[in-house]
Amino acid sequence: MPREKSGKLLREKSGKRLAEPAQPATIRRSEATRIAGLSVHASLAGEIGLRIVRGDYPPGAILPNEAKWSETFNVSRSAVREAIKMLMAKSLLASRPKIGSWVEPRERWNLLDRDVLAWYATSPDREVFLRTVQEFRHIIEPEAAAFAAMRRSDEQMVEISRACREMGEAAHIQERTRADTRFHLAILRASGNELLVPLGVLIESALDHLFVFVTREHSDQRRAQSLHEAIERNIRLQRPAAARSAVHKLLANTDEVIERSRR
Repeated sequence: MPREKSGKLLREKSGKRLAEPAQPATIRRSEATRIAGLSVHASLAGEIGLRIVRGDYPPGAILPNEAKWSETFNVSRSAVREAIKMLMAKSLLASRPKIGSWVEPRERWNLLDRDVLAWYATSPDREVFLRTVQEFRHIIEPEAAAFAAMRRSDEQMVEISRACREMGEAAHIQERTRADTRFHLAILRASGNELLVPLGVLIESALDHLFVFVTREHSDQRRAQSLHEAIERNIRLQRPAAARSAVHKLLANTDEVIERSRR
């Protein structure tokens, strides 16, 4: 079997975005240890995980054995074993002696895992990913904003307002998307519901990918900023119904951007 091309895992300073530019057929051991400062097995897990999520290995497929992965990436078998364990912990893989490792059904994958979300966002099913993130936001964010309007503290309001202001002042897309993500996560924290806080952190990577896409596709940044400012204002003025309505308008606007891109 010919060796497959391996993509080098890249991260920005935020550690959230992933890319997969073309690379040589193997990753030399000295290179693997330098990828984003990760260990060899973590880098390898990212490489294999991305291939699984993008469909190179569909559910039910038996993966190459340890020896083959070791040869392909020029790493030790112990690194391969640790990488497989990481992917099993994310429910992407199952393994059994004398059978090997195979890809689990998609519905078992832990899609709230940061790495899985990031791999999902760079897969060919990006449109499905964007719609999935949007559906999740429709379910969660309007009520979270309404609760934030009722429960937010002064300190939490400062955090929401600062993120909103920094969105408008951002000089480039990375600054804007980071501020956008902080804005929405701050609202989840201000909702006062403890279950939403870890959930927000888990979907942070998904929001980053969505906001990068929307910011690039959206030609009317003034309208986008105005919609965010309406949310901020109604939370600040403690108007739950108006805050809920403002989030619905923002989400509808994002839906339109995604739909225009699809067409």
